[in-house]
Amino acid sequence: MDFGSTFTKAALVDVSTGALLATASHRTTVDTDVLDGWDACLASLAQAHPGARDADVLACSSAGGGLRVAVVGNEELVTAEAGRRVALSSGGRVVHVASGGLDADALERLRSRRPDVLLLVGGTDGGNAEVLLSCAEAIADARWPGPVVVAGNVAAQEQVAARLDVAGTPYELADNVVPRIGVLAPDSARAAIRETFLRHVIGGKHLSTRADPSTGPGRRFTEMVRAATPDAVLTAVELLARGLDERRPGVGDVAVVDVGGATTDVHSVVETDPEDAGLSREVVATLPLSRTVEADLGMRWSAVSAVEEGASTGLLEDGPGLSRLRAAARTRHDDPAYLPADTTGVEDDEALATVAVGVALRRHAGRSRVVYGEQGRVLERSGRDLREVALLVGSGGVLRAHGPDRARRVLAAGTGDHVPGGWQLPRAPRLVVDTDYVLAPAGLLAASHPEAAHALLARLR
Repeated sequence: MDFGSTFTKAALVDVSTGALLATASHRTTVDTDVLDGWDACLASLAQAHPGARDADVLACSSAGGGLRVAVVGNEELVTAEAGRRVALSSGGRVVHVASGGLDADALERLRSRRPDVLLLVGGTDGGNAEVLLSCAEAIADARWPGPVVVAGNVAAQEQVAARLDVAGTPYELADNVVPRIGVLAPDSARAAIRETFLRHVIGGKHLSTRADPSTGPGRRFTEMVRAATPDAVLTAVELLARGLDERRPGVGDVAVVDVGGATTDVHSVVETDPEDAGLSREVVATLPLSRTVEADLGMRWSAVSAVEEGASTGLLEDGPGLSRLRAAARTRHDDPAYLPADTTGVEDDEALATVAVGVALRRHAGRSRVVYGEQGRVLERSGRDLREVALLVGSGGVLRAHGPDRARRVLAAGTGDHVPGGWQLPRAPRLVVDTDYVLAPAGLLAASHPEAAHALLARLR
């Protein structure tokens, strides 16, 4: 089950073989109770397969705004940036990044972003702890009500925990995301953010109040959910890329672009070439596994800003076509439930999706450029290098709804060496659309049924 921001999707999977037995979808019913949408999906699955009602349920969720994470760190270019990358890879949407301390103004800005989880980082292990401790003190003095994940200098964590304990602030301790200079260690913090999401955030959004005789109001939904949806998807992308073993291999470097109503997410697994390390201008080490979330690129709530981004980056040319697309974007923004009823509407959807994919891939990929310095003419790279990506997977309702030809055109527009500007985009990937929506289900199955998850992802190969 995936309780999405717009639609709730369900897949019935035979865990012994990984076969997809049935699928269903229904609008996400945040206006009543999210389990109303689940009931509709279950009824549809049961019509298609009699075993649906007795199946175990694994769910992920991005309903109600998903997981909003704020990052507080020492320096903007090192620990704060490291924390931002870790938060994104954990399935969160980073809504605020602060660095250098938390005075009254900084705390007010932090509050205004309404994060679900605060990720507190800073200092290498055994190094400077002053900023980390001062931030913990500020959070404690402010009686911060939400959960905090502490993933900074481990030598100072006992003092940080003591301050938060006195304030009654819920927290989770994790290993330092930057244990030493040049090293980024995300796994422990990712796990802590996931645990915090399940323990504090899902129930706190009050998306379901349905009573259960054995567990109480709202507990049925919280017990179903195992991860934030982007976290589940990224787990699946990693499995798709790397496989399980030599007998059940992966596809190699892979990228997934998911076009939604409010955001466009890009997930990638790219193994870095050691010979290219000297060309990178990255201050924080690049992770093989990465995710970016573009909150200004979407098909409905973010359609207006997507068109403006397309115009400013040169993806859309000024003229009657741009004026028409601006009007179409406004229609979709004002009525997120809008579905095109004619060819013109479908073409506008395709144009909006092309912009969202093109801009999102550029932001995720970074670029290369020639610079001149003391050593003469030098090639420098920033961001991720997607040029050798073998498989580009498209996801999202717009790519599934309007046929494979339109979907491939949308994806192809964001690839190739023809794109100007030195963007490190996929050169010649195989293009696939997740028409059966198997990425999130595979990510949910990966821990308990890895063979079934691997077999399910074979539909994308």
